[in-house]
Amino acid sequence: MSSNPVAGTVASLMPRARTELAELVAFKSVADFDQFPKSESEGAARWVADALTAEGFQDVALLDTPDGTQSVYGYLPGPEGAKTVLLYAHYDVQPPLDESAWTTPPFELTERDGRWYGRGAADCKGGVIMHLLALRALKANGGVPVHVKVIAEGSEEQGTGGLERYAEEHPDLLAADTIVIGDAGNFRVGLPTVTATLRGMTLVRVQIDTLEGNLHSGQFGGAAPDALAALVRVLDSLRAEDGSTTVDGLTAGSGWEGLQYDEEQFRQDAKVLDGVELIGSGTVADRIWARPAVTVLGIDCPPVVGATPSVQAGARALVSLRVPPGVDAVEATKLLQAHLEAHTPWGARVRTEQIGQGQAFSADTTSPAYAAMAEAMAVAYPGQEMQYAGQGGSIPLCNTLAALYPRAEILLIGLSEPEAQIHAVNESVSPEELERLSVAEALFLRNYAAS
Repeated sequence: MSSNPVAGTVASLMPRARTELAELVAFKSVADFDQFPKSESEGAARWVADALTAEGFQDVALLDTPDGTQSVYGYLPGPEGAKTVLLYAHYDVQPPLDESAWTTPPFELTERDGRWYGRGAADCKGGVIMHLLALRALKANGGVPVHVKVIAEGSEEQGTGGLERYAEEHPDLLAADTIVIGDAGNFRVGLPTVTATLRGMTLVRVQIDTLEGNLHSGQFGGAAPDALAALVRVLDSLRAEDGSTTVDGLTAGSGWEGLQYDEEQFRQDAKVLDGVELIGSGTVADRIWARPAVTVLGIDCPPVVGATPSVQAGARALVSLRVPPGVDAVEATKLLQAHLEAHTPWGARVRTEQIGQGQAFSADTTSPAYAAMAEAMAVAYPGQEMQYAGQGGSIPLCNTLAALYPRAEILLIGLSEPEAQIHAVNESVSPEELERLSVAEALFLRNYAAS
């Protein structure tokens, strides 16, 4: 790879990239302002805006989106008549969870065992740095051959849809011939991968009430309807005996045709305890990329410590449903709500509320942009061929962009491979992946300009 001048430039820029990623990771930019100060997110947004300005971007702006967060936009003009490419990443991050469970502080980029640890290092502050590296490498080697728009979102992890709504209200802003979403990842470290599909998702809150107030479990238990027991029964109805998701009326999805996911490898990646079975049926790829999956994200009920001998009058849960391409998330939400209501026992009162939603996404992998990316990845990853994978997660913005710009090609790449442990404690990024993907993106822009 070093014989390639672009690769040589990226390699020389890696110490600077590490310094910049450390600066960006230091912002506690969780877009939940009940938990983290808004000033942290605003600081990260300003950092990204300053970086774009320093690279010669025009029209750099902090966009106030309808969910109360800021997205950062910039435009770098290319040669006259060139194509336009939109590069996407997000600077907001997941909460660090239990900070004491981190080996090193979550908001301090720390190197160990050849990886860089910190919240957002891979998802997706590293993606911001990847875009900067690719553009710097091109500028040092003959210039950027396309018009480039960069958009860095401020609330992707919250799913509150601010940038989606902003884009719909300003449809010209993000218009492009091709869109590179830097928020996915390689199937394995060293195996170049584009993500061809994303599952959609819906979030539903369910509240069950049975009594006017809690009752003594000795005096009333056995006849008084227990709201927590009713909720447990409802949640259990969402799974078959083998753990497959069962929502009344929801199609079971289909099979996955692309790259397969070895079951032993999956057990290792997921850190499944010895002797515990995987759930569902079909191949692992079917289950995580091509089929619906329900998850109970949280339950409001008394914690064990401090619990009293009471029959519970009310209980609630937050339920997530991931839906595969081909399934409408709006329809899936209605089915999930109807299922929760229909399976509530004992005539208990039940209320459901949809609090988040995003459609699934499927890319056209036969387009010229995919050929340009495959060629670029083969150079950046010598001896490897680009793979097509699915992703079980959701990036609702993809669908908004696909709807706004039906002719645009959308590619998903990024730094979130299994070892990155995104959304968990001890998130990290592989600097080799950052280097190789930055090279791949730079070469892609060059190939695409020439196609």
